[in-house]
Amino acid sequence: MLKTALKPRWIAGLVFALVLSGVFVLLSQWQLSRSTQHEPPAPSSIEEVKPLVDVLKPGEFFHGSVSDQMVSATGSYDPDKQVLVEGRLYNNQKGYWIVSAFAVNDAPKLSGVAASPRTWIPVARGWVADASQAGPPPSGTITLTGRLIPSEAPVPNVDAGPGRASAVSTAELINDWQVSSYPGFVAATSEMAGGVAVPASDTMKPLNIPAQPPAEQVNWLNLFYAVEWVVFAGFSIFIWWRLVKDDYRRDLEEDEDDEFDGENGTVSENGAEEPTSTDSTSPEQQQKVQQ
Repeated sequence: MLKTALKPRWIAGLVFALVLSGVFVLLSQWQLSRSTQHEPPAPSSIEEVKPLVDVLKPGEFFHGSVSDQMVSATGSYDPDKQVLVEGRLYNNQKGYWIVSAFAVNDAPKLSGVAASPRTWIPVARGWVADASQAGPPPSGTITLTGRLIPSEAPVPNVDAGPGRASAVSTAELINDWQVSSYPGFVAATSEMAGGVAVPASDTMKPLNIPAQPPAEQVNWLNLFYAVEWVVFAGFSIFIWWRLVKDDYRRDLEEDEDDEFDGENGTVSENGAEEPTSTDSTSPEQQQKVQQ
């Protein structure tokens, strides 16, 4: 069969099949790249600052549609309710987030035995390189602006110690602070008191957390097309192999026919084979039979 495959026309056919399969593979990669796409942005911009009391309600589930929304809130900090969350990066340097409890004015109050008179929300105020650099929050009525972020999961089996927290976990913080809280926290970008911006200390760096990239979704139709083009690439090689195999079988059949004709024929004066008679009866025997 190798001899048949080395015929010029089948070598040319193989080159054509390889080029065709290469094109199919490129088309498969293109479809695969399109099978994973980002979800379209929400109609309303998350960079538009909205009142916290209008965006999220305490005691409700944190909806993904409000994640990363820029919000504003007016209230006051409690300097006794502040923790440091270690292991946070700023310009590739590890440090601490300063997280303080912020009582939100005009926020809905939760009911129940353990509910506090006011509703609070954890606020990540900034980053410091060393725990000793963390100062108290500003006093008085504060109007803050920041990005609303869902609560983090607490790190299991980790005791961060007094004045520390393993994560910005609402469930962990409300147990420590004994207050009613929103199901999320705010990464502050600015704080104002009496219409004047509260100056940040030299050691505390602002967080300025950007919005997270939109979630990816799988386009199953494009994924199916990607697999389909791979099948086509393999099928083009299979077609070439099948054509070569059929040609090889035809050559074998022609060789067998030539051998069969050579065994059952005679060669004439002009070189053509003539059939030989298989009747061995002599003329005399035929004459006796007729008598």
